[in-house]
Amino acid sequence: MESETHEPAPDEAQAPEPERRPAEAELEAAESEAEAESTAEVAGAAGAGADTAAPPVDKPAEAFAPDEAEAAEAAEAAEEEVEAEPDEGLEEDKAAAHAGPARSLDGRRVAIGVDIGGSGIKAAAVDLDTGELVSQRHRVPTPQPSAPAAVMASIARLIKRIGAEVQLGPDTAVGVGFPGVITGGVTRTAANVDPGWLDFDADAAMQRVLRRPVHLINDADAAGVAEMRFGAGVGRLGTVFLITLGTGTGSALFYNGTLVPNLELGHMEIRGRDAEKRSAAAARIRRGISWKAWAADLDEHLLAIERLFWPQLFIIGGGVSKRSEKFIPRLTVRAEVIPARLLNDAGIVGAAMAADERERSAG
Repeated sequence: MESETHEPAPDEAQAPEPERRPAEAELEAAESEAEAESTAEVAGAAGAGADTAAPPVDKPAEAFAPDEAEAAEAAEAAEEEVEAEPDEGLEEDKAAAHAGPARSLDGRRVAIGVDIGGSGIKAAAVDLDTGELVSQRHRVPTPQPSAPAAVMASIARLIKRIGAEVQLGPDTAVGVGFPGVITGGVTRTAANVDPGWLDFDADAAMQRVLRRPVHLINDADAAGVAEMRFGAGVGRLGTVFLITLGTGTGSALFYNGTLVPNLELGHMEIRGRDAEKRSAAAARIRRGISWKAWAADLDEHLLAIERLFWPQLFIIGGGVSKRSEKFIPRLTVRAEVIPARLLNDAGIVGAAMAADERERSAG
């Protein structure tokens, strides 16, 4: 297996653009849709700076309680924004606007899945028994700044567009994958989104805006749930990691098919900083390095995870998994490494599944 000694250039003083071979330059020029999404994420990744985390743990417990008035205020602002500008941002949705009556789903069990990313918000209706998207996959840019009211307004517009395509019941649940730690429907960290999400009662606020059941889940956990049920992790026991590579690096841990939530190993420290600053897909483009050099950075991150958990399998997700032949053969971890099967749909599918399961468990 090819190996390389690679000392990464610090982001604060970028190395000059490396010389590329013609074939590599051609590949870079002909970016796939997944690469295009990663490129669009660069601005968000570069501007994120230090990760935004929860307050220090020496505060009293009541300091971490979500502010109900804040959630209500954000929900009201989102409702007003949707009413004032019902189509804001939808012109950038590549899915065609639906004409004619909404299509019946003929008794299928359906939920809506939403995936909030640093650069884009994606949503679709999902068949819960097959993992199939039963509406178009919609995507709009994440508002900048990505404050709760603005993001909730974008989600409301997307769900309205989905409801014009397929018939949704008033109790059709919405699952939302969010890039941070979620406990009890409250967003506890905000690494790649606006700090207004810290300790924000997102479940309650979104239920008010969307007027249907809403449940949040960590975005990597959502993608992992989908891959374990319908994708590359089907039937795989032991310790399995899903690693999502996009604006940041997400992680989901499963042991014998059971999820250990909110692991967030993209923020483990390597070389004195968050590992995702070098291992995320956006980091390769931001730093202008080759696939080979970036694979070495990703490999260092996976090796650190392997030393702690000794997984049998790594599943690599995110849009960059479409180009897995560029980097997976260069990895040196002992565990098997395979690309995700659901690609960019995994977060949508898993969020929908999580919402449905929580609704059923609530009775």
